[in-house]
Order: sequence, then C-alpha cells, then structure tokens
Amino acid sequence: MSLLLGVVADDYTGASDLANALTRNGLATIQTIGVPAELDLPDVDAIVVALKSRSIDPALAVEKSVDAASWMRGRGAEHILFKICSTFDSTDQGNIGPVTDALAALTGESVALINPSFPENRRTVYQGHLFVGDRPLNESPLKDHPLNPMHDADLVRVLGRQSKRQVGLIDLQTVAAGKAAIERRRAVLASQGVGAAIVDAITEAELEVIGEVVAGTKLSVGASGIGIGLARAYVAAGRAKARRDDTAAAAIGGPAVCLAGSCSRATLAQIEQAKTVMPVLNLDVEDVLSLGSAVEAAIAWAGERVADTPVLIASSADADTVGRIQSRHGREHSGHAIEAAMAALAEAMVGRGVRRLVIAGGETSGAVVDRLGLKAFLIGPEIAPGVPALFTVGGAARMGLALKSGNFGGVTFFADALGVIR
Repeated sequence: MSLLLGVVADDYTGASDLANALTRNGLATIQTIGVPAELDLPDVDAIVVALKSRSIDPALAVEKSVDAASWMRGRGAEHILFKICSTFDSTDQGNIGPVTDALAALTGESVALINPSFPENRRTVYQGHLFVGDRPLNESPLKDHPLNPMHDADLVRVLGRQSKRQVGLIDLQTVAAGKAAIERRRAVLASQGVGAAIVDAITEAELEVIGEVVAGTKLSVGASGIGIGLARAYVAAGRAKARRDDTAAAAIGGPAVCLAGSCSRATLAQIEQAKTVMPVLNLDVEDVLSLGSAVEAAIAWAGERVADTPVLIASSADADTVGRIQSRHGREHSGHAIEAAMAALAEAMVGRGVRRLVIAGGETSGAVVDRLGLKAFLIGPEIAPGVPALFTVGGAARMGLALKSGNFGGVTFFADALGVIR
C-alpha cells in the first residue's frame, strides 16, 4: 500500500471528523483505532490513526504518536498530519507542543505549519488568535473544557509554553497573497530558527492555499480544515481519486443505543430534544463515583426498552454540577470513572445484540471504542458537519456508529444520526 497522507489524531471523534472531511473532498480514507497489528486494509489514499492521547501524560502521547506516524511512513505516507481539536485544548505541558516537536524530528520538517481553523464550525484564526464565532476562544463557552480549560486565545503564546522549538506567525495578509508568499515567509522563519508557525485562516479559501503549501512538506498540524485544504490540493494535482465503498452505507438494522458523556451546551440541548423522540435516562453520576448500582440499573432500564425503540443514556451535566462533582471526587478520577461506566453500558448493550451506537463526547467515544475492541472503520455518509457515519471493518459482527465531539451537531443530532445509521 502507498499512502499520500498519514494522519495521527489525538482523539477518536476528531479522527472521525477528519476522516469525514478527507472523504468528502476526494480521498479514499480509512480510520483505524491505534496502529492495527493484523488487519487487511483496503487500498486507500489516506489512513487516519485514532489515538486517545490528547489528555494523557505528554511522554506517553509522544510515544504513541511517533509509533503511529512511523507505521504510516513505513507504508509510504508522504505527509503526516497531526490532527488536533479546533479548540486547541491542551495544557502548558502539552500535548500539542511535545508531539509536534517529536513528529518534526521524525519527519525532518524544518518549520511545521499549524492551523486549527474549521470555518464550517465557526473556528478561525486571525493574528494567531483562535476565535469561536466572533469571540476569542477564552471568551467563548468552549473555554470550559472539563479536562483542558482554555483561557488564552493567542496560539503563538500557548504553543510557545509547550514547545522546545521557537514558534512564529504567518499572518492573514501573507496567506491572502498566495502560496509563494507563504513559502517565502516560511523560509524567513526557518532562517531565524523558528520551528513551528501558526498560520491565519478565516475562510476555506485560505485553507486551500495552506493545503497547497503543506502538500509539499512533510508535517502539518491542525483540525479538519487543514485536512480539507490538503485533500483538495491532492485532487487538483491529479494525485488522488476516491474509491468509495458503497457497502459502507448498507443497512445495519436492529436496536440502537445512544450514549452521551459530553457536558457541552450543544450536547445538553441535544439530550433535551432527544426526550421528545426516545426514552432518556440520566445516569446518577454520584452513584457511579460511589461504586453504586447505577450502571446495572441503567443496563436493566435499557434492556426493557431497546427492542422497541432507540434509547439514550446520559451522564452529561451542566458546568456548575460538573464543577461540584470534580471538586468532591477529583477531576481525573471523575472523568475516568464516568468514561468506564459509559463503556460498560455500551459493552452490555452490544452483548444484547445492539449493533447501532451513537456516542456524544470525545473521551466517552474513546472509552467505548476501546472497550468494544473495534479496530477500523469505513467512512459513511455525513450526519452533521464533522461527524460521519462509521461502519466497522474486520470485526465478527458489522456495526454502525457515530462518534461526535461534544460541541458538534444540531439540536436534533441523535435522531439525525439514527436516521443515517439504519
């Protein structure tokens, strides 16, 4: 297999988001969960290796990311894209900076271009500052990530605190001047010892120009927007032709379960809307953290209903409630315990014949996919911007899933997902 593009994604929903963008823009793409040991992979233009490395120890994130990139380079990947969240959520210790440094060393890239813009979801970068709609990230609701709160919108400054390499800026005026102007600025930064550069982009037009530039480099870092630019550059150059597998969209059938672990405002609104079309159970998080019987009760509740209707089980809560729980039990312990509970619910439901799962929340999605031992997905139709239907490859029983970041999707997302994954 020879690859144009190898993607290292730092969480599972982000991987799906990026795989969806590549597929929509002309690249035949498969998403794997980690580096597959033994899996017959189809001939594709791009592989997205999904890791769960966004919020783990930086050294372990580096190790996993380098392993994934090395595996794809060994299969001919010409370019490595490190896929991060469009909110750039991370801490002053990482993991974006340390992983970028390590991948630059692996690929030999002098100046890695970095852009988390995704205009379709109202994420843009101007003068190196990340905006959500018309507000800087640190003034938007997305600043309150439960694991990695983001209180600084200046990405040059944020990355500079994490990276061992000097960080520079390629501003919007330079990007608007075109590919040659970006390349000249990149060369100047390289001569100044800069090892990474935040690149401005507020529309897909800028992302397409950036894509033309990074297609000729070895490493880039960003969200799905930069993937769109890359895919379009490859297709425009006649280097890729998507070979869509129509079997990806074949009906799955049978019962369906939705699980929501995200506490974003978008997911909370989606849960409320879901109550109008399906039974919804709010998991007792305090009971879960106290090792009570909430999970067993939820399994029994779902088991009584799922043969007749899709059901939704949610551990989601508003920011004040989450804050009180984390204060009482600890942020890390609370997060891991809830993820484990949701994964146990998914495992129990699959054991009862469920083959359609809709999961809201990046950490929740990662926990569920890991517990079920899923290895790879074909990318199906788009449910919402950044959220494709996924269909398993290589398992004993074919499954259909939707894995969404908490902030993605419209208010009717759960019903929309089940309408696509039939």
